Amino acid sequence: MDHVEFGKYLSQQRELRGLSRDEVSQVTKISPSLIAALEEGQMERLPARVFVVNYIRAYATVIGLAPEEAILRYEEVDKATPEPSPVVLERERRKRAWVALGVLLVVALCVGAYVALVMTGKAPNPLSR
Repeated sequence: MDHVEFGKYLSQQRELRGLSRDEVSQVTKISPSLIAALEEGQMERLPARVFVVNYIRAYATVIGLAPEEAILRYEEVDKATPEPSPVVLERERRKRAWVALGVLLVVALCVGAYVALVMTGKAPNPLSR
């Protein structure tokens, strides 16, 4: 079983009980988009594991499942999903850092160009009225 199959299990149980996602959302106070992500197995759209476990507990309670059984099923799936290696995590972190640095550089160049235009008189000075 993977996250997608676990999500299908939850949505099937909800549908068997005649409840909509919106009804579950209203009672649990979990946003409909997070419930959709949970039911579709889109773990990348969900917050940290501790929150997901609590969402599953609340979700299961509302639809009439035993919360601990639902959490055990989730934990089996979650343990079966391999964690990315430290090398991959570091590569992703570095990539994000380079992208952030690039954006910062572009912003700095734009601000510098604008200041240069204001100082040469080719652009109006926003401070003078």
